[in-house]
Amino acid sequence: MTAESQGIRIRHRGREPQVHPTAYIAPTATLVGDVRVGPRARVMYGAVLDAEGSRIEVGEAAVICENAVLRASAAAGDQPMLVGDHVFVGPHATLLGCEVGRCVYVATAATVLQCAKVGNGSVVAVGALVHARTVVPDEYFVPPHNVALDAPVRLLAPGDPGLTEAVRRVDFAQVAFGVDAEWTDRISRYEHVAEVRVAEFGAHADDEVLDPARRH
Repeated sequence: MTAESQGIRIRHRGREPQVHPTAYIAPTATLVGDVRVGPRARVMYGAVLDAEGSRIEVGEAAVICENAVLRASAAAGDQPMLVGDHVFVGPHATLLGCEVGRCVYVATAATVLQCAKVGNGSVVAVGALVHARTVVPDEYFVPPHNVALDAPVRLLAPGDPGLTEAVRRVDFAQVAFGVDAEWTDRISRYEHVAEVRVAEFGAHADDEVLDPARRH
């Protein structure tokens, strides 16, 4: 089957999406910047793939479901968003600057954060969180609404008394945004985080929506 490639495609930072002719991009999906979609991949309605200053790669026969968000970044060093072959990304899932191996199932509303690696054949179940820099082994199961942290990986359930301290040790603001601020100084911490995104997202002022006619 050869599916007509559609979607909203935007040139960003001088780079534009590249879509294999056998892939399908739904009309309301948005591809921004250096996004590379492989053979027979499917990117469904409302999904957003935003490469920012890095790149996004979607492998063969990968499925990105409705309203999923995939974002790469260079705000804290190059953090590409890499999706392997035959990966399923469920509706409303969020993948940020991470690496997802082949044949992984990322369920509805699951989240995988910056610099995490999800091994081949793993499952990140409904509402689960794989935190920054976590390494999930091959064929591992992250249960619904649990938090996976660290390498080697460990799981913490909602309400676990150790969860706050475990998240603090991840130092997410530094990993994701290059921001060094005390965990308890939340005003300063999130002021700096917002400023990083303001600068990064400001580059979109020069974006160009590509004319569908030029693709054929």
